[in-house]
Amino acid sequence: MSKIMYKDAVRDALIEEMNRDPSVFLLGEDIEVYGGAFRVTEKLAEMFPGRVLDTPISEEAITGVSIGAAIAGKRPVMEMMYADWVGLTLDQMVNQASLLHYVYNGQVKIPMVYRVQGGARASASAQHSKSLEAWFCHIPGIKVVMPSNAYDAKGLLKAAIRDDNPVVFIEHKLLYGTRAEVPEEDYVVEIGKGAVVREGCDVTIVATSAMVLEALDAAKDLQKEGISCEVVDPRTLVPLDKDIIRQSLEKTSRLVVVNEAWKTGSFAAEIAAVVAEEMFELLDAPVVRLGALDMPIPYSPALEPLTVPNRETIAQAVRNLVNG
Repeated sequence: MSKIMYKDAVRDALIEEMNRDPSVFLLGEDIEVYGGAFRVTEKLAEMFPGRVLDTPISEEAITGVSIGAAIAGKRPVMEMMYADWVGLTLDQMVNQASLLHYVYNGQVKIPMVYRVQGGARASASAQHSKSLEAWFCHIPGIKVVMPSNAYDAKGLLKAAIRDDNPVVFIEHKLLYGTRAEVPEEDYVVEIGKGAVVREGCDVTIVATSAMVLEALDAAKDLQKEGISCEVVDPRTLVPLDKDIIRQSLEKTSRLVVVNEAWKTGSFAAEIAAVVAEEMFELLDAPVVRLGALDMPIPYSPALEPLTVPNRETIAQAVRNLVNG
């Protein structure tokens, strides 16, 4: 085991899978010569000549080429750079990638990975700070992955590359510099299995991506006040590990759901609805969900942090829930 950065874990996963399977290749804007906007693909073009491809500035074209390559037997890993631009790819994803396996009665597979960077709190402006995972979660036929640490990032990316379905792999830009213990030997993290990252008995906090770290900080603060929080990281949104949420609620009977996306229509609302429909008998209080304010993400470093959940707002939500 060695403690490595999140971005290096993603890079190592790409290297290992490209070494393992010659059908894996990378494509995207500025990933070949420059090494990617976040330097994840740095020097990979030298290691794998002809398999790391710079593309024109056309997100729809990148996606279309990936779909065609996947149909032809390759395993493309495309980099979309910023989640804010996924709207440019939705026709290809909604009307092609997600449903070709179905409409061709299983004769076609789409083993492609759609790497995209999302999230706020980097003063990257309203056009580079969105969390749009709920868009893809709404589309049948697409798997959606949101790792919160280096260990999961590597294991889940390797699993995504080996999967025969389109996988949207969302990396939070603020997580790239975080570190975690990562095995040196080959491993994968199963898509569709969540993790309990902190055990507790009073309240369950289900958090995604970078909000897992905020939830863990809030849980530490609340522990000093005698409130024990269990923090659950779904790791993948589609498929969602409902069992791990149920098992946690059987202990705590209270639920706070936290994501960085806008509160209205967010995936936090989906988790809350699933619990209300399928686990209502376990609840001793209404479900609380936290998300970003329904407004564009400000550029200002002073204003931006006020628009998304953080350890203080999570902790206050838990206090309000516990104290009734």
